[in-house]
Amino acid sequence: MPVDPVLSIVGERASKEIYDEAFRALGLDRPLIVQFFYYLRDVVQGDFGISLRTGFPVVNDIKRVFPATMELATLGTIMGVVIGVPLGVLAAVKRGTWIDQVARVVALIGYSMPVFWIGLIGLLIFYGMLGWIGGPGRLDIFYEDIIPPVTGMILIDSALAGDWTIFKNAFSHIVLPATLLGYYSLAYISRMTRSFMLEQLSSEYVTTARVKGMSETAVIWKHAFGNIKVQLVTVIALSYAGLLEGSVLTEIIFSWPGIGSYITTSLLSADMNAVMGGTVVVGLVFVLLNIFADLLYKFFDPRAK
Repeated sequence: MPVDPVLSIVGERASKEIYDEAFRALGLDRPLIVQFFYYLRDVVQGDFGISLRTGFPVVNDIKRVFPATMELATLGTIMGVVIGVPLGVLAAVKRGTWIDQVARVVALIGYSMPVFWIGLIGLLIFYGMLGWIGGPGRLDIFYEDIIPPVTGMILIDSALAGDWTIFKNAFSHIVLPATLLGYYSLAYISRMTRSFMLEQLSSEYVTTARVKGMSETAVIWKHAFGNIKVQLVTVIALSYAGLLEGSVLTEIIFSWPGIGSYITTSLLSADMNAVMGGTVVVGLVFVLLNIFADLLYKFFDPRAK
């Protein structure tokens, strides 16, 4: 932690007696292994403790901020899949041509360009200069706390409430950060799709299908692409999990009140309960998405049954 969590509570001018009392109240006087097992006991019961920064249970804070990250990451993943998968397939089919080179450059830029730089440039151009999108945050201040929270995702909640003005305003705010995350997801998914497809297209069964006179469309999408679906499920699941926990810089730049921003702010405030709670949730998301991907294997590959 960057600062002493006890000092963040009692202040730097507190007496030694007050400091020691707070130190014991936090359980920091116990051996580290004892602290660890006490923490595990509470986590199993769904208790991550109280946030020192907000004064609320960490579980309640996570319930409040996680839907914002989920909304952002879901849109980014959809963009990545819808564009990245066809782009990867096309690059593999047109291997060595200018189309393949363009697709590889697009993926390389997505990996290489710093997220914070692209985000700032995007805000400068599309918000500051052109005024095409909304600024930082999820909504303009005027529209905040108007619609009742149902899912915590403003696009869905505004649609359920039938308030299309708020829906439009929320979309104008989310489009740029979601596109930014979508581009990162696209770069990863297209690169992996191209690699998987190249392996399949060089297989003997593809050559046999072509010799038999099967159409190129059927060869590519029915046979070659059909055999990479299982691999793509894992790639997409990991990409989605990565966006859920790895959108910290994006959330900070766009003042997006998600779990990444929550963990970062808590870390700088020495709020150990919030940092640990957020970290456990992120780890749980990875585990659940991997289990979900394993379950989908049975749907895409009958042999897995």
